[in-house]
Amino acid sequence: MKTPDAPDFSNEISRRQWLLRLGEMLALAGVSGIVPAAPLLAIEQESAELPPGLYLPSSDHLVHALSSGNRWITPLSGTETDYALPAAAPYRAKCFSAEEFAVVMRMVEVILGKIGPDALAQTAQWTDLWFHSSVGVREAARHLDPLHRALAVAFYGDSVVKELETADLVSIAHSGIAALHKSSMERYGGAFLSLGIERQSELLRSVSEMKAEDPLPRFLGLIRAEAIRGYYTSAAGLKELDYKGNAYYGESPGCGLISESG
Repeated sequence: MKTPDAPDFSNEISRRQWLLRLGEMLALAGVSGIVPAAPLLAIEQESAELPPGLYLPSSDHLVHALSSGNRWITPLSGTETDYALPAAAPYRAKCFSAEEFAVVMRMVEVILGKIGPDALAQTAQWTDLWFHSSVGVREAARHLDPLHRALAVAFYGDSVVKELETADLVSIAHSGIAALHKSSMERYGGAFLSLGIERQSELLRSVSEMKAEDPLPRFLGLIRAEAIRGYYTSAAGLKELDYKGNAYYGESPGCGLISESG
């Protein structure tokens, strides 16, 4: 008999059943190459009473993903999931002109050092997309629900939220590239891309001597932050970090069995 003070484990039990069913399905899929549909249907039926906001994995999507064999796959018709597909044509920058994007790519290369061409291209593309999306991010930040904004201020601080609402990162980027060109011409008599790697590195290091409010230091700070973020979330960067996420272990790595005696 359940007393008023007794803990309610009903939800915990249903979650365990859900995970066990999903685990059984994945194990069978790995062994036989066949994805059984029955456990997934049972999961969806048993979990139909979950409150709004808890979303179930689609059996069609899971079957589609498990059967891909690590190949590029096309989205199912009517799917709401976005798939990252390889580009059929050369990348066209969304925030920068072709000339500006070449400068951004070289800056990323100088900042990160010697990395592979694929990783360099992916990181530069990430940086361009980040600047491009900043317009929509700023607009969304300006229209936050007051309660959501109050929560953001409490968590991140008022200055961070105001910066998100007001900073025009695209203008900073274009002004920064123009300032970089001017500084390169004044210092070396040539455009940034015409300089050797040593002079390019020297020029970027000299930016620290400028006033923080100048366009070039602000732009370089943003490029540096996004270059690091973009590279170390790419396949090459994660491999360099020896990232072990998204992997299954039978037991926790590095932890031996604990004896009963303690």
